[in-house]
Amino acid sequence: MNAPCGFVFCQINGGNGEVMPVAAEGQTNVGNTNCLQEVTVNNGEHVANRNPEATETDALVHVQINGANGEAMHVDHAAEGQRNVGNTNSARENGSVCRVKKELNEVLFWKVKLWMIIILLFVLIAVVIVISLAVCSAIHEDVDDKFDPSLFKIPHYFNGSFQLPNQVFQEELLNLHSNTSQTLAADLQNKMADLYRSSPALGRYFTKAEILAFRNGSVIADYKLTFLLPEEQQDQLRNFTLSREMVYNVFRQFLYDQEPDESAESGPMYIDPVSLKMFSAQ
Repeated sequence: MNAPCGFVFCQINGGNGEVMPVAAEGQTNVGNTNCLQEVTVNNGEHVANRNPEATETDALVHVQINGANGEAMHVDHAAEGQRNVGNTNSARENGSVCRVKKELNEVLFWKVKLWMIIILLFVLIAVVIVISLAVCSAIHEDVDDKFDPSLFKIPHYFNGSFQLPNQVFQEELLNLHSNTSQTLAADLQNKMADLYRSSPALGRYFTKAEILAFRNGSVIADYKLTFLLPEEQQDQLRNFTLSREMVYNVFRQFLYDQEPDESAESGPMYIDPVSLKMFSAQ
């Protein structure tokens, strides 16, 4: 008895409805050393061919089927095996998903399930983060931002002058009650008030900016600045925070950073930084 052949090739002619059985893998040929390789069925006739080189290691089973029109169709069992492997992998993945779902739906106590516990943990973490941020904001709140304006009672004055080189002097500017003088004075006062109120160091103490007069020389404006100090720290503030050097430097830095105001009705309201003069009135 010969060893079984691992490669079987079949040809079936469906044109006349006849189907011929083919020896499958594992069958043996008694009295012959060759394995059955091909069976051809055509109008009732068939021819069996034997492959002398077929061995037991031939695991591929190739089937050729003649359809109704006589065309040959090949069925590769190796491809079918690959599909079976893919189906097996899909089945394993589905099994893993089902196992995870089952674990998440597992009841830990009473009616509480595992997925409920997980969601609750995430919510608690989010709440803790929000509370921590709120506490940190409260702790790092600047104490200097809280002050009582009613405690600022002691006045502190600075006088000085500056030049407006882009302004053309008019006789009306000599009269502070004229429309021209009042308009220019209001613009300059608002400009000085904005710069000192926006100062982190001086903003809380600043009270008022006034234009006292206009003089000829292009246009020279005399001004007055008023600050209010608390009684407890007035000496320290006069020597440091509200010293002449501090107030003067804040004003001058603002002038160096300024741009000509082309929108002013009386023309560009540009203050020359070099012309700035300031002295303490007290």
